[in-house]
Amino acid sequence: MFRQFRFAARLAWRQLTHERGKLVAAILGVMFACVLVFMQLGFRDSLYSSISTVPNAMNGDLFIMHKQTEALWRTVPFPRREMLRAFAAEEVASVTPLYIGQAPWKNPQTRTKRTLLVFGSAPRDQLFDLPDIDPYRHALERQDTVMFDALSRPEFGPVPALLAEQGQLYTEINDRNVEVIGTFRMGASFAADGNVMTSDQNFLRIFPQRNIEQVDVGVIRLKAGTDTAQVQAKLRQLLNPNVYLFNWQQMADYEFAYWSNNAPVGFIFGFGVVMGLIVGMVIVYQILFTDITNHLNEFATLKAMGYTLRYLLLVVLASSLILAVIGFVPGFVLSLALYTFAESVIYIPMPMPLSKVISVFSMILIMCVAAGSLAMRKMRSANPADMF
Repeated sequence: MFRQFRFAARLAWRQLTHERGKLVAAILGVMFACVLVFMQLGFRDSLYSSISTVPNAMNGDLFIMHKQTEALWRTVPFPRREMLRAFAAEEVASVTPLYIGQAPWKNPQTRTKRTLLVFGSAPRDQLFDLPDIDPYRHALERQDTVMFDALSRPEFGPVPALLAEQGQLYTEINDRNVEVIGTFRMGASFAADGNVMTSDQNFLRIFPQRNIEQVDVGVIRLKAGTDTAQVQAKLRQLLNPNVYLFNWQQMADYEFAYWSNNAPVGFIFGFGVVMGLIVGMVIVYQILFTDITNHLNEFATLKAMGYTLRYLLLVVLASSLILAVIGFVPGFVLSLALYTFAESVIYIPMPMPLSKVISVFSMILIMCVAAGSLAMRKMRSANPADMF
């Protein structure tokens, strides 16, 4: 079988290289599909990785959120007393309120405004496990002090450079004067172009319409050696049914579900992958179908010489595999370059793990084989009698 396929592949290669213009067109078609699939998957993966930046930075075991909360960037506050019910379980070590809001930030240089996310919590509670914040926890308790995410988009201004140059930096958040005392590194996301950390009291100064009794997320820490699942089951009996009680993985899954199912961007990226494969399959099909049609007499001659239909179908299959391989390689290289360019523009990582490379190659291979399978129907009509 392998020997027969090898001979079929040799014939397929000679047939493809006989008309180099059509070969280049087929390679470009496969490469286009490859790049389109890679880019759609890259944007999708950057979306899903960016939404985990906030949960990854939070230092907690269980999390309380209102059931009307769609995602961490679009929360619905719930009464603080609901959060305090968790103390009824002896396994609970602490319960910390987290306040989240969106506010316009004034660029210190250009004075233009751009919306970012503001996180407020008691600095002494160390709600966020970010080493850059530790030296500034006491300073954050001062009035109107904040820390800026150094991985935010550049439209917010060169805050780290200005801090290093001037030592002090003042700007406005939600039209309130604040002092930027330091920076941390968390990262932008599809939900927020930038982030700011501050204390709970400063958060209420930035958002005067908010009340300290209205909490966005309640972060529960358990005592050492406690079974998280058992405590979670116990607390569900104590808390009001209008709030969720998530462990870390459930909260991350909740964020993932919002972006993949409710937000249109998740559907768009998935649909783009499908469209890329369809376009590539149509191009490859047209190339193979035209090639078979133009050489139908030659295939009929091979049949008359005793070659079986199975062998001729192997020729078409080999052509599909060759196009998949030689179209994937330049598509992969171009995609790597585009990933680097996109990261420099959107400021969100676009990973290229080996699993993604294998997945895309498998999809391209299936796409080419499917196109070849459709073109094989023309091969069956090659009849030696039609030559006379």
